This record gives sequence, structure tokens and C-alpha cells, in this order.
Amino acid sequence: MAAFLLGAVLLIVQPQIVPSRPAIISNAETSSQSVQRELLKKTSQKNDFKENIHSNGSCQQLPQTIIIGVRKGGTRALLEMLSLHPDIAAAESEVHFFDWEDHYRNGLQWYINQMPFSYPHQITVEKTPAYFTSPKVPERVYNMNQSMRLLLILRDPSERVLSDYTQVFYNHMQKHKPYPSIEQFLIKNGELNVDYKAINRSLYYIHMQNWLKYFPLDHIHIVDGDKLIKDPFPEIEKVERFLKLSPQINASNFYFNKTKGFYCLRDSGRERCLHESKGRAHPQVDTRLLEKLQEYFHEPNKKFFELVGRTFDWH
Repeated sequence: MAAFLLGAVLLIVQPQIVPSRPAIISNAETSSQSVQRELLKKTSQKNDFKENIHSNGSCQQLPQTIIIGVRKGGTRALLEMLSLHPDIAAAESEVHFFDWEDHYRNGLQWYINQMPFSYPHQITVEKTPAYFTSPKVPERVYNMNQSMRLLLILRDPSERVLSDYTQVFYNHMQKHKPYPSIEQFLIKNGELNVDYKAINRSLYYIHMQNWLKYFPLDHIHIVDGDKLIKDPFPEIEKVERFLKLSPQINASNFYFNKTKGFYCLRDSGRERCLHESKGRAHPQVDTRLLEKLQEYFHEPNKKFFELVGRTFDWH
């Protein structure tokens, strides 16, 4: 009896599978809000469903594109740059709907409430870097929308490990909490500590295999995070084409800030840079240890290149 009751409870709280919808809403699709209405009715767990429609004709809708990762790969920069396009409406914060159980149990109505108001012709985008490495997420996204267009930004795995550590280190420093040196995480019993979470997150081919079980490769656009830092415009052009957006972003939207050491954005005469937490200097690592880390990633990188049919300029 207890098992039966538990099963019934799980059925109630589990979000329902949603039929797939077009990945991109075109200007000619005047029925986008009615499509949205039907999706929400089918996933609403209550009879008192209420649409979130603004008087100006905009509404909150499920994202048609998700930036799925990778952590410390440049997801914030990618989202900010993509937001330069007038046909993009981006969620401000990381939603963590598909990877946090407490959020996922709330259902799609809760998820849509986290989205920005957008017009029918706009593409709603959210980004949560943890999605890429979370085992349950690909299937959950697929169940919501089999036609989802996914953006994945990657950088040199070794550099990503150092950035991962740097972020956590500064978070502890801001709270006046001590934090071990990076060597204490990278080395265990005289060998490279392959159980270190930051290393696992950089094994791209393992996580990519999970996504390819549910989405074809042509639904996942990989942004070169290293190139985005050095020369952002060509990478953003590719994203525009992938999302079937009209070419609106141009080279003049980017300018190199010598003080900060990276590119900033220029939009309608206004200039803005990423938060000061971006572009922090990495810790000094012994050359031999860094070489050992790069050597460890050599074979996983080869597997990833074969998996996606593309190579990257990584050590």
C-alpha cells in the first residue's frame, strides 16, 4: 500500500511530457501565442491556469533556445552578445529548472514564469551552464521540446579547469573563508586527481554522448569559447545563422577594452563590459603539473573531436 501511495505521489508531481514545437518562431507565425496556450494547458497541474500576457502583446513563453553550458566556458559572454540582437529575449538569471529537483517538480508553469516577456517574433533564451554535465537534463529537455535548438560553448579543457577553481576560490575569499590551493585539488597520492569535479566537467565527450542520445548534432551548435574571447564577431555570426536570425549584430558592436583585457559591447551608443568577476587571472600552476593535466585530456579531446566531426585548438 505504501509503495502504491508513493507511486501516486510521484505521478502527480512529475511534469508531463510536452509535444514538440517548432524550434524557431518566425515572423509569419501569428499563432505562436495560441501554440503556447495549448502547451501550457497540457502541462498545467491545476484547473486555474492563468496566462502571462502583457497588454502590449508580449508574453512569457517557453524558451526555443537554451545555452546548456559549459560552466566557465563563456556562457555569460555568449548570452550578453546574443542579446544585442533585437529578436532575442534572454532570461536574466540561471534558472536551473532541469537540473534542480525542487525546481523541476514545480512544472513548466513555474519554468515559464521565470522567462522574460517577449513578442511573438522573438526567440526566448535561457542559460544554465550546469545543464551540460547533468545526466538527467537531456531527456527532460527532450520531453519538453524535441525540436529545441541548443547552444554549447566550450574552451580548452585545461583552461576551463583553472577557471573553475578560480571562481570557487574567489567566492570563498569574498566570504573570508580559507580555500585550499589548486595543487591540493589536482594532486592526490602523487598523481593527477581525476576525481576532481572540475576535471570531470572538462571531459566533454562523456557529457556530449548523453546529449546525442536525444538530440541530433545539427540541433547543437558548439561555440568556440577561446575564439569568442579573441575575436567575438565571427562566432556570433555563426550563432545567428544557427538560430536563423537575420544578421543584425556587426563588428562595430564589439570593442577591445585594454584596461580589462577583453572585448566589451557597444549597443546604440552605449558601452558595457561583463562583470568584474569575468576575466580573472588564473592561479600560477607548476609547468609540469599543467603539462600532466593537458596530457590527461589528450585522448578525451580526440574522442570529442571524432564525436562532433570538428577539431579545436586545444593543447
